[in-house]
Order: sequence, then C-alpha cells, then structure tokens
Amino acid sequence: MSATPVRPPGAPVIGVVGSAGAYGVWLRRFFEECMGLRVLGHDPADPQSDPSERLLDEAEVLVFAAPIRHTPALIADYAARSAGRERGRLWLDITSLKQAPVEAMLASQAEVVGLHPMTAPLKTPTLKGRVVVVCEARLDAWRPWLQHLLDALQGEYVRTTPAHHDRVMAAVQAMVHAAHLGQAGALRGLAAELGGPAALMPFRSVAFEMDAAVIARILALNPEIYEDIQFGNPHAGEALARLGEEIERMRALVSRGDEGARAEFRRHFLDANREAWGETATAEGSYTFERVGYLLADLTETRRLSVHLPEDRAGSLRALLAVFEARGISLSSIHSSRTPAGEVHFRIGFDAGADVARLRAAAEEIDRSGVGRVLERP
Repeated sequence: MSATPVRPPGAPVIGVVGSAGAYGVWLRRFFEECMGLRVLGHDPADPQSDPSERLLDEAEVLVFAAPIRHTPALIADYAARSAGRERGRLWLDITSLKQAPVEAMLASQAEVVGLHPMTAPLKTPTLKGRVVVVCEARLDAWRPWLQHLLDALQGEYVRTTPAHHDRVMAAVQAMVHAAHLGQAGALRGLAAELGGPAALMPFRSVAFEMDAAVIARILALNPEIYEDIQFGNPHAGEALARLGEEIERMRALVSRGDEGARAEFRRHFLDANREAWGETATAEGSYTFERVGYLLADLTETRRLSVHLPEDRAGSLRALLAVFEARGISLSSIHSSRTPAGEVHFRIGFDAGADVARLRAAAEEIDRSGVGRVLERP
C-alpha cells in the first residue's frame, strides 16, 4: 500500500546517521518515498555508506538513529566536527532515551528535537496509529517543517521534556520488559517439569497468550536495544526495585497463606490498585483485553484464507467478498494485516464446518480473476 508523498516547503536534504540499522533503513525509505526528499546515509559499520563529512556539509536535517549507548558520544563527535556548519539546521534523534542525546545535540548550534517512536520499525510506510514522543529542546525556524514531518509520519504525538521522558520510560519500557523477561526466566526454570512454551500453549489463557507474545517479541528483536533500555536509563534501577518489592510482598503473603494474608492481598493488590487505576481506565482496559481475546480466538480458525489485494482502490474488498457471496459461503471473521514483505492482506475465517472444496474453488477463482492473490489456502 503506497503512501501519498508530503512535500514540505524547501525540501531539505536529509542525513541519517546509522542508516544501515533497522530504523535507519526504515527512515531512509520514509523520507524518500513518503516525503520525496533526497537522503544521505552514513553508518560507522558500513564503509560503503556516504561519508560523515558529506552529511555535515550537505544535510540540512540530520537524524541520529544509532544504538542507544553510542548515540550521545556520536552526536558529540558530529557537533565537534561540524564546527558551526550546523547553524540554521535541524538535528533530530530517535533514541529510546532522550536526556543524554538531547543534551549532546544542544551542544551544537543546530535547532534540536528529540523523537521516540514507541514501536520497533514497522512494515507500514508510516507510523500511523503509533505513539511518538516529541521533546522540543530548541526549535524556531524549523517548527513549520517539523509539523510537516509529524503530519507525514501520521503518528499519535505526546510532548514532554527529555528528563520526564526518561522517568516515564523507566516504567513504560524498563519495568515492563523486566517483568516479561523475569517471566521468561521463571518459565525456563520450570521447563524440565512443565515443558517449554510449545507444551504450555495448549493450556493458555488469553492473558498467558498475550504475555507469551510479548516475551517472544522481545526475544525476536535486537537484544542490544533491550539491554541499553535497562542499563542506559538512570531511573531503571528504581523502577525495578519497586517491582521487586511488590513481587516479594505478594510472595510473602502467599507463603503465609492465612485469612489475614488473603485480606491484605485484596486490600493492597486489588482494591488499592483498582482505586489508583480509576474507574474509566479500568473499564477501558478491560474492554481492550476482551477485544484482543476475540482477535486471538479468530486467529485459531482452521478454515481460513489469506488474500493480498494487489489493487489499492475503492471496491477491491467488495469484489473479493462477492466471490464468497456467489458461492453461498459465509464469513465468520475478517482481519487486515501485513505480510513480512509489507503487503496488506486480509485473513478471512470461516466456520469449522465450511466446505473445504467450495473454499478451494473460491480461492482458485480469486487467483484466476486477478481480484486478489491467495497467500494461504484451507
């Protein structure tokens, strides 16, 4: 699915430092394809990339997309070598921590904004629907262009200071990741008795399946990121200590096991937390859990088709559904997602009793007619 180019006034040259990394690759494609801009890219690990001096000479917007632990020193090196050439330009970073990178950029004479997309690089062309934290540290002439950039990214934006960002990330990232990695370690220790994830999944609850998915996601991505989120955030230790205290308190109550312990458990872990969470947040969160549960249930359907619609136009989905209507095939669910290659496809589920021969005939017609390309057949 293509994105409509957004061309800001002036169409500045973009320099991406760390362009061979996952986010660097995504950013280059975004700036080139979605914003129609010329992009230079340098990566210290890629001798074939553009020289850093070229970025300092030509890039009017410089974006740092390097590993967390190396970013402040890398920015400091660029500021020293730029030696005033950055005056009147815009420097950005997209690191998961903000205070140290932003302070390093402020040592330059460029305008400075820290960005933190709260997601790993996506298969989608933009960050539509994803949260992006914005830390405006020094911004004047580039403010209109920054707004063009944010409009093109299509994210959901929250603005804060670098210091507050890092404190929040200790809870939103460091503590959450630690809890899931702790679960993974505990389950690993029980594997000899209970089996690994594959043996446990048949017994899954919705909550266990969601937690297992988060654990798997963490383990599947770049381990350096998760290491730096823990060791690079000066507030992570405090968050982990508080988490550890709460777990230890619960363990002690469960070990006591008497009615007094049960009463304290209810007061501290249920009643007090429910009050702190608030009625609205509790209700909305519970509803979100239900919706995810319905989605997970849909994904277990054994009668299903996955179809890519090659033509991104009004009426394409209607033409696809008409194939099933003509054969009297009822759908039980339909969801859109993306393939690993980034193509939008629809996963269509049918009742367990649906006739497989009719479904296969429908799949053949979809392929033959060009309405879509079947990726997964019943």
